[in-house]
Amino acid sequence: MRYQLELFFTALGFFTRLPVPAWVPWSPERLNHAARYFPLVGWVVGAIGAISYLVFALVLPPALAAILSMAVTIRATGAFHEDGFADACDGLGGGWDKAQVLTIMKDSRIGSYGTVGIVLMLLAKAAALVELGGAGGGVAVAVALFVAHPLSRLASTSLIHLLPYVREDETSKSKPLAKRLTPVELAIATAFGLLPLAWLAPADALAALVAVVGVTAWAARMFLRRLGGYTGDLLGAAQQAAELACYLGLLAGARVLAL
Repeated sequence: MRYQLELFFTALGFFTRLPVPAWVPWSPERLNHAARYFPLVGWVVGAIGAISYLVFALVLPPALAAILSMAVTIRATGAFHEDGFADACDGLGGGWDKAQVLTIMKDSRIGSYGTVGIVLMLLAKAAALVELGGAGGGVAVAVALFVAHPLSRLASTSLIHLLPYVREDETSKSKPLAKRLTPVELAIATAFGLLPLAWLAPADALAALVAVVGVTAWAARMFLRRLGGYTGDLLGAAQQAAELACYLGLLAGARVLAL
């Protein structure tokens, strides 16, 4: 049990800025095995976002509460996935071949594709949360946040399991993740990614799941076609796209049921 706790804290320390106990050891091998708990990290981040939204909504308009709750989760994660999304936009938007795409994504500077992409992504997520609040109230937003963060991290974890890692440099911070999960590890990750869906009505859960699976499959196909696999930045991009897809799935499902 202690080893499993260490793996969870390893994942938490890698993907967030949250403090972890000093007694937790770190190694690339442990990080690889910690992949089973990436969706569980989403529970923590999603709970932070949900609680932040409910607190802000007590004294502020819903739109501001949604934006500030997003800011809190970004602070908690150090914009880890948002940075990957911006880099992926720059690389896939500006690169013509695999080598050029990888070189652009390695550049620490953000370009026009990355700037436009991350601005539109954040605006879309904020607008979706506002619409969810208008349709179902503050609790609906809190539940959406708690569901979307684990589910979107499961989407990224599935890409680790299904696709090859394409960077050859050993200095990449995502290199330790470049190993497929064992069946048990994948089952654990899947359970933690899907369990929060129980907070939703069955139709809403199905709509969110279909949207996330669809976006993840599309991302996997594009990553394979453009690069032959994934990088750390592409995992971050997949997480962001899957998170937005979850919100959009909930909105679309509600509209379809209302017809």
